[in-house]
Amino acid sequence: MNNFEPEILSQTCINNSTSQAWSFVSAPALHPMKVTINVNRSGTDSGLIFVAPYTSYGATMIGQTGALIMDQAGNPVWFKPLSNRYIQNTDFRVQYYKSKPVLTMWQGTISGTQSANPNLPAGDPEPGAYFQIINQNYKVIKKVIAKKGFTADVHEFTITNRNTALFTAVKQVPVNLTPYGGPSNGYFDNYSIQEVDLQTGKLLFFWNVLDHVNPADSMLPASSAKSSNNIWDCFHVNSVEEGSNNTLLISMRNMWAIYKIDKKTGNIIWQLGGKQSNFTFGRNATFSWQHDARHRSRNKISLFDDACCASSSSPPQCQAHGLILRLNFKTMTANVYKTYYHNPALYVPSQGNVQKLSNRNQFIGWGQEPYLSEFKNDGNTKKDPSLNFLYDMQFPSTNLSYRAFKNKWIGLPLYPPSIAVDLFCKSAIVYASWNGSTETVAWQVLAGPSHNRLSVVIISTPRIGFETKINVNSCGPYFQVNALNSCGKVIGTSRIVHVKMK
Repeated sequence: MNNFEPEILSQTCINNSTSQAWSFVSAPALHPMKVTINVNRSGTDSGLIFVAPYTSYGATMIGQTGALIMDQAGNPVWFKPLSNRYIQNTDFRVQYYKSKPVLTMWQGTISGTQSANPNLPAGDPEPGAYFQIINQNYKVIKKVIAKKGFTADVHEFTITNRNTALFTAVKQVPVNLTPYGGPSNGYFDNYSIQEVDLQTGKLLFFWNVLDHVNPADSMLPASSAKSSNNIWDCFHVNSVEEGSNNTLLISMRNMWAIYKIDKKTGNIIWQLGGKQSNFTFGRNATFSWQHDARHRSRNKISLFDDACCASSSSPPQCQAHGLILRLNFKTMTANVYKTYYHNPALYVPSQGNVQKLSNRNQFIGWGQEPYLSEFKNDGNTKKDPSLNFLYDMQFPSTNLSYRAFKNKWIGLPLYPPSIAVDLFCKSAIVYASWNGSTETVAWQVLAGPSHNRLSVVIISTPRIGFETKINVNSCGPYFQVNALNSCGKVIGTSRIVHVKMK
């Protein structure tokens, strides 16, 4: 193993059912979940799929938690498992740092996944969490922590075009909650928006939610604190995005509201939804318990409308969907522009996102429900959910991913390909894989009587899935594989293995 090979750790409490989790001869420590493709129609955008599978406490985790890249057929491309199921990744996607593509993600433990009685509100990050940036060679090049006593939050980490990091962070603030209907020895679950210089680590911007938003406007009653260690998750910030003119767009799930703020003054420019909304809503335009608010144009905003289930005070269950709203700033009204419903209907208690793809398709991660989907931009309706529904992937059992993305990515691992061999009397089966390589299209097999007397026995055989099984008419007993790119050039060479006959 060279210095760049990623550490692979065994994960406890893994269900490696053959039908639900992958096992590989050449990469025995990797057990990513298997997925089912329910819908796969023409017209989908190109790219790879990025998820970070985990599950809630008490549920059976299928495969390992970690960061997973897949192709559209559901085959793993790169998988980085975590040391145990009580550690998670979230917000796993491709971004750009110093004009180069990188992978970014949050890593830590999510409250509610490690105990039946968590010490923090469900979905909060436990102390010690951080963000990381990984280059195309799969080497971690940056780790980022929150400032001012806050904990790096699971929801958002964005690299700006200034090579700064904009992210959410959370901290518990002691307070008497009796004026709000909660316990006297309570806490606000307070959030901040932070921006740091990735080169120096210097804090450049800090926005304290508690200084600008009234907790009394929360849709989550303060009495809920009694079930979460007296901590009231009154805000629950779950997305932040830069806008024009030095502004930020911020979603707060438990306020049922989206805010536009002025970065210079910290003032709220307007509020969409919630008890203090500056907008009135047209038919079917209201939302609740929402996630992932994003600018689409000067007057359009997309979001994932969970619409149900987040607390006992929720309205009757409503169907989750992707939603694009058109805002009229003269009349201060919000109306439906596009909707994206799953077929069949899904009721999603938490999480989820809506991503605009390069061909204008919409890619949706369904959060707490184990699905991700792709739609034509024109969308569909609750009455006709099969319309423009191009692609649907389902995770096994209760596995879930906070968000899901489709991104272009070129992975160039510096660690070598992996090889394993089953040797028989006059032949062998060679297993070849290269975790994270997106440029390998074929394999070449070498064999010989000693490590310095190898010759090519298979000139080129197509790469199939994550691991390619290759029948070889040679008894070696020394074997090696070369990874070939689309030009037939050798781009990686495995170690030489000496195999004894079974």
